[in-house]
Amino acid sequence: MKMARIAEKNLAQEEVVSLCSLHSGNRLFGVDTREIREVLGAAVPQPVPLAPAYIAGVISYRGNVLTTVSLRALLGMERQSGASCVLVLEDEEPGRQFGLMADGVGSLVTTTASELEANPSTLEARSAAIFDGVYKMQAGLMVRLDPRRLRPLQLARSGLFGNAKQQRGWER
Repeated sequence: MKMARIAEKNLAQEEVVSLCSLHSGNRLFGVDTREIREVLGAAVPQPVPLAPAYIAGVISYRGNVLTTVSLRALLGMERQSGASCVLVLEDEEPGRQFGLMADGVGSLVTTTASELEANPSTLEARSAAIFDGVYKMQAGLMVRLDPRRLRPLQLARSGLFGNAKQQRGWER
């Protein structure tokens, strides 16, 4: 009985993490709910000419223009036609946001910080740039996304996702 109380106390002291689950294709992802400003329903972005392929486009958000990043494009998946779900995340500048477009948003998943496992060393560079580790769930693996790594400016700085001319095949 004393051991059970010790185990309960240790679990209570461990940091609990709440994740918003989302998916693109058949892959499951999670974003810490403390990093999400808002979850919007389905939206169809307006394309931005000459933008890198990972920029899905822009949408109207509370009277402002919100740049959206396509998770499918970052993963090298085929573009999906129609509307996609948008998570509104904080950008580098205070008060500025960007959107992350995914095929769908699932439920709230609660786990502990210690359950997060590091990215495997064999992970390709593009995925390692946006993945923040993985959780083993009953339904399979849930890849944790770090919104700081998904910011449009950060993606451009990484050089891993190309620029508009490289991704569209244009020459300088």
